Amino acid sequence: MSTSIQQTIEQASLDRAINELRKDLLDEAGPRISTMRNYRFAILTYDPEDEYKLRQRIHNLSDELTEKGWNVLSISLQKLLLDRLKAEDPRVLESIIRMEHRLYEKDPERSLTHLKNKLTRYVEGTDGIARDVIERIGRFADEHPDETNRTLFFLGRTGALYPFFRSSALLKHIDGKTRNLPVVVLYPGERKDRQALSFMKELSTDRDYRPRVYS
Repeated sequence: MSTSIQQTIEQASLDRAINELRKDLLDEAGPRISTMRNYRFAILTYDPEDEYKLRQRIHNLSDELTEKGWNVLSISLQKLLLDRLKAEDPRVLESIIRMEHRLYEKDPERSLTHLKNKLTRYVEGTDGIARDVIERIGRFADEHPDETNRTLFFLGRTGALYPFFRSSALLKHIDGKTRNLPVVVLYPGERKDRQALSFMKELSTDRDYRPRVYS
C-alpha cells in the first residue's frame, strides 16, 4: 500500500473517531461516552504521526462545544511533567542530564534506563502526574459547579511522556476522583482489538482498559 493511500485511510479513521465522539458528547440525554454510569472515561486513538492533525481537530471540536455552552479544558500531560521538573532543584536536573549524556555515549540503552529510573517518580503512582490531573479537574469543576453535563476534559500530549508512561495506569489512579465528569484521553498508538492498545505503536499491547475506545 502506498504512503499516500495509507495516510488517507488514517485521516479518515481519525475523522470518523472524532465524529463519533462528537455525536456521543452531544447526545440529547447528555454525554454518553461510556456505558458505565460511574465511569465516564473514553480513549481516542490516533496514529502518532497525526499529532498535529489531532490537535487541530480537537481544537475545532472544543470551539464547537464552547459555542454550544460547554466548558472544555485541555490538559497537557507534557506541561504537567515540565512544571514538575521546573519546580525541582536545578542541580538535580543537571545531574540527571549529565549522567544521561555520559551513558548515551557508551550505551544508549543504559542511558534510557537511567532516565526511566529518574523520571518514574515524577510520572507514575498516586503522587505522580495523576495527582496533578486530579487537582486541575477539581479546580475547573469548582469554577463551573452547576454545569456538570456540559463539562469536558481532554488529556493530551501523552506521547511526550513516552516511554515513561502508560495511560491505563493513569486511569486507575484518577478513577473515582474526577467528579464523575467526562474525561477523554488522546492516545497516540494503535488499537489491536476491542480493548487492546499499543502506546505509540511501540510498546507491547496493553489490554488493561475499561473505557470506550474511539478509533
